[in-house]
Amino acid sequence: MSSAAGASLTSMRLTMTTFITLDGVYQGPGGPEEDTGGGFTQGGWFQPYFDEEVDAFMDAVFQDAEGFVLGRKTYDIFAAYWPKMAEQPDPISQGLNQLPKYVVSHTLTGVDWTNSRILSGDPVAEVAKLKEQPGKELQIHGSGVLGASLIDARLVDTLRLVVCPVVLGSGRRLFGEGRTPTAFHLRESRATPSGVALQVFDLAGDPTYGTFGVE
Repeated sequence: MSSAAGASLTSMRLTMTTFITLDGVYQGPGGPEEDTGGGFTQGGWFQPYFDEEVDAFMDAVFQDAEGFVLGRKTYDIFAAYWPKMAEQPDPISQGLNQLPKYVVSHTLTGVDWTNSRILSGDPVAEVAKLKEQPGKELQIHGSGVLGASLIDARLVDTLRLVVCPVVLGSGRRLFGEGRTPTAFHLRESRATPSGVALQVFDLAGDPTYGTFGVE
């Protein structure tokens, strides 16, 4: 068997890419009306920091996608916008409109966006099964509640954080009380001209601990 053929049979990695503030808020990065749940009024905080390097980073991320796992809220936001961009040639619009989209929801009864499918069972079991398929990446975008639960289950292989230099003080946070202690290895870190930190972490397993001054 050739190396290329062997690579094609490799199971997909689950990756999560999230726009986030310095205080861990991921809610409503794209606009004031994007996600006002819980009375959130600071939507659109990401736009002032979006620059060409962030754009190139995201294009590269989507080029490795074989499919997407989305929470209900993120799916609704994406489905209201990205089908209108279907004719755009960039990797983001092409990927989201053409590749499979798996929506984790116990309340949706139907989905209209092309190539979408509802996952109504246990998210951990459903996503673990999806990961067994051959391909590059099964990607999570946004979907903080879902993503955090899959990180807890040690299913997220790579975590990409697009960290904006702003503190909001309110909004949904990616990591809160009750998360499973988990260690990651920092694979990549760089800053863009607007001050956004692009950080890529790979799952490392359990945290390790120690005491200063003890050899």
